[in-house]
Amino acid sequence: MELGEFLRARRARISPAEAGLTDYGGRRRVPGLRREELARLAGVSVPYYTRLEQGRDRNASDSVLDSLARVLRLDADERAHLHRLARRTRSAEPERLRPSVQLMIKSIKDVPALVMGRRTDVLAWNRLAHALLAPHLDFAAPHTVNLARLVFLDRRTRRLYVDHDRKMRDAVAHLRMVTGVYPDDPGLGALIDELTALSPEFVTLWSQHPVRNCAFNAREYDHPVVGRLTLTDELMLLPDDEGQRVVMYTAEPGSASEAALAALT
Repeated sequence: MELGEFLRARRARISPAEAGLTDYGGRRRVPGLRREELARLAGVSVPYYTRLEQGRDRNASDSVLDSLARVLRLDADERAHLHRLARRTRSAEPERLRPSVQLMIKSIKDVPALVMGRRTDVLAWNRLAHALLAPHLDFAAPHTVNLARLVFLDRRTRRLYVDHDRKMRDAVAHLRMVTGVYPDDPGLGALIDELTALSPEFVTLWSQHPVRNCAFNAREYDHPVVGRLTLTDELMLLPDDEGQRVVMYTAEPGSASEAALAALT
């Protein structure tokens, strides 16, 4: 169960000393906090916490979840993820891109722009986004492009990101968050199965349960045509399309990166 895996991963990273417990030495069978230690610190019974971690109790109150988050030292994104996992009520509807959004993306000429679906599928992109991220792929078929798949499985994309390790971790953090919202999405499950089978790096990161709402990022690129450039990407959630985001890439005005981006046009 996703909830249990997340709680176990977060228990493992908190030592008894960090939680304010006395460490009497001796060998511990599990890294980090034991179930009974976490339950005691959060003010719940051990049987209740065990049922929660095993997915046998779906009625945890907000106060219980907040107590667990406090003990586990979850940040805001992780806390929200915990609450979503404990609810698991949203169904995954097929993704459909509004024609007006597609026209908006195509009308943007000066900066790379695209629409990313909840599974990191490219639903639409403009010429500059194609030229920046995947010039070796067919511009006319954005629906065949998945950004997470490129990050882990495409050798040209691996060279594109200067800090490729960070990009991989961010991709997994996004997929973990989406899994918490749409746990029964078959397309998402198929993508995760594919990456698990083909990428040992994905397996390692996935087991760590990173969670982050990647709303904006500054990244350095090593582009095969225009060389090094630093761009900020802003991810803006579309209000009427659950999980879909508009992504735009901008450079600092007057910078060498802005000149490189202009040359890419």
